[in-house]
Amino acid sequence: MPELPEVETIRRGLAGELTGSIFSGVEIINESSMPESSSLGTELLLDQEIVGLRRRGKVLIIDVGKNYSLLIHLKMTGQLILERPDGGREGGGHPTKAMVSALPDKSTRVVFDFSDGKRLFFNDQRKFGWIKLKDRGEVEQDSLLMRMGEEPLEAGFIEEVLRKKLRGRKAPIKALLLDQTTVAGLGNIYVDESLHLAKIHPETKAIDLNDEQIAKLHSSIVNIIRTAVRLEGTTLRNYLNHRGEKGGYFEHARVFDRTGLPCPECGEEIEKIRVAGRGTHICVNCQRK
Repeated sequence: MPELPEVETIRRGLAGELTGSIFSGVEIINESSMPESSSLGTELLLDQEIVGLRRRGKVLIIDVGKNYSLLIHLKMTGQLILERPDGGREGGGHPTKAMVSALPDKSTRVVFDFSDGKRLFFNDQRKFGWIKLKDRGEVEQDSLLMRMGEEPLEAGFIEEVLRKKLRGRKAPIKALLLDQTTVAGLGNIYVDESLHLAKIHPETKAIDLNDEQIAKLHSSIVNIIRTAVRLEGTTLRNYLNHRGEKGGYFEHARVFDRTGLPCPECGEEIEKIRVAGRGTHICVNCQRK
């Protein structure tokens, strides 16, 4: 599932390409991908300008005109690929390394057309992702967004905030970090990476972490997320940026999906266990129980 770094990469890319673009058409190929479109009507988008793109956790928010917003959750296999009028998908003048050759394809669920000739394709192989058209004033009251914790890249995510979220909790630290009410936008990849950098075993109960460990965990989360955003996310299978390119973080991963390879810190073989129902990658030497 695309996590914070992947969605933030897409947001930044599309913001540079689509801010100021005006909707000229919407084609819903798979109705379940835009299930609430009928409540407002996608025709409300027509002739409306994109005025900004923001993100909350793993949700991309596209503000349209004065009154509306599109909420987009990519879930497991969602993609947002922008095609320019000349048929290219490169951005900023850099040569494209696109992994998609022709659009729409069999995974395309929704297509947005713009008056400047650009087209935005929402692809989703497994059909779990969704797009919601909402009144701007209702966005902050969306039930998913309201439950989210602090954003790890924003000033409000301070050490004390994390400490309060974990205080007295007997659940494994990995389970709590996967819970979006603790920290917004973290998923399996970056939780494993952050716990390894902090040298904390993922099965450790939050209540057993001391102040020094929580401080290290806080800085590790920020460090890992910033690095992943700089490298434009992690591609394991389906994730691509808005240009149809793979993310670059996987080549720098510490433990995630590196079972049997040496730990970058101590050289011990990385193992895969199961924590909170998820495959979990650890170094048993660096991350002692």
